[in-house]
Amino acid sequence: MHIVIAPDSFKESLSAYEVAQALKIGFQEALPEATFDLIPLGDGGEGTMDALIDGLNLSKHKLIVTGALGEDVEVDYASDSQLAVFEMAAICGLGKVPKEARNPLTLRTEGVGQMISHLIKQGVKEIMIGVGGSATNDGGIGMAAGLGYHFFDENGRIVEPIGENLGKIRKMTSPSLDLSRVKLTIITDVKNPLCGQSGATYTFAAQKGLTEDQFGQVDQAMASFYQLVNSEVLSLEGAGAGGGMAAGLVTFANGQIVSGIDAVLDVLDFDRHVQNADLVIVGEGRMDKQSLAGKAPIGVARRTPDGIPIIAICGSLKEDLPAFPIENIIAAFPIIAGVDSLENTLAHARLNLIRTAQNIGNLLREIEKSKS
Repeated sequence: MHIVIAPDSFKESLSAYEVAQALKIGFQEALPEATFDLIPLGDGGEGTMDALIDGLNLSKHKLIVTGALGEDVEVDYASDSQLAVFEMAAICGLGKVPKEARNPLTLRTEGVGQMISHLIKQGVKEIMIGVGGSATNDGGIGMAAGLGYHFFDENGRIVEPIGENLGKIRKMTSPSLDLSRVKLTIITDVKNPLCGQSGATYTFAAQKGLTEDQFGQVDQAMASFYQLVNSEVLSLEGAGAGGGMAAGLVTFANGQIVSGIDAVLDVLDFDRHVQNADLVIVGEGRMDKQSLAGKAPIGVARRTPDGIPIIAICGSLKEDLPAFPIENIIAAFPIIAGVDSLENTLAHARLNLIRTAQNIGNLLREIEKSKS
């Protein structure tokens, strides 16, 4: 049996590579004769850069930029002489912010603009940015400030570029940085628009610390700001990614939004790897209704040829999922063995992955025996 293991990362717990390795260990214990092809993935959030490094033969580098709390943070990026890749989550991701400090309206995204500015000055011709996993909801104005934009209120006073000030902005000035020399690709795992009931605020801000009674006012401020600076982005699919960072990159950095998982699968030549698979394993930290919009497991399922079974192994499964099979995924298994604290659950993710994979492998082995 040849098994392709193609998981996303388990947020705040394990990288996609670590997930893939744990799953392989579990399956090997039950199926010692099996062969494996490990394809760790990212679809715009954490792990996207690492997934692309091997596929594109890039080298890792470091840069100090402004983090979500306004502090200096050292961030990895990957590049060669022409292309650079980095993740918004590495600069201002939810996992970088302590729970007590999570407020998407006061956290900062200047570091994203600082990284872009640095890369342009280094002479790269294309920048790919993963915008998933953010802790912010500022529509990208912090990023724009990092590029050199300045924002002003109705009295001409400069406005601090954070989400709670979106509604105060009345005009802006542009940077001297020449953004026309670089192709900027925005890798996102969602298709949500910027505003409205399925937009950035209503869909994602609660998990970042915003309360439900704030949604309407925050969403209206976001909409008003973009009516002022770029009304076309309000109807753009995917503009709500990263708390509106995708909209900001389109507006202020001439970015283009692409499907995160398809871009990564193309780079990693997934279609070739999967041709000889007898089984494909996908996974993510939590599979829920949002996953069905095209996150990594569903993206892999849609690219897997008919007749090759796909199993999802996830940290948890939310109750809003419909019954399986879904999108060629025949079954999904949560790895959580029992009720415990979130801290302990995250800490035990590797062992739980190994155990779940071994159990599934045992079942597959018995099925194969019954056929012979």
